[in-house]
Amino acid sequence: MGPFEMVVAIVAITAVASIVRAKYGVVRHGKGEALIQRGPDPETERLRAEVKALKDRVAVLERLATDGSTALEREFEKLRDRD
Repeated sequence: MGPFEMVVAIVAITAVASIVRAKYGVVRHGKGEALIQRGPDPETERLRAEVKALKDRVAVLERLATDGSTALEREFEKLRDRD
């Protein structure tokens, strides 16, 4: 193996190692390496719930905006008749 092939091999091994570290969450800590446990993040779950709630509200607003005006008028009349 010539010096050029050795340099290419070292660069390839380094690139593969960095990809594996990034994928599996391995980080360096001083003398050794440790695997990061990636569990459900409470902030992420809260944001997912908030996005779901906002999507539900937008769906209701879209239904109101696209609904015929006669249907809305009937609903208003029902509310007025209850008094």
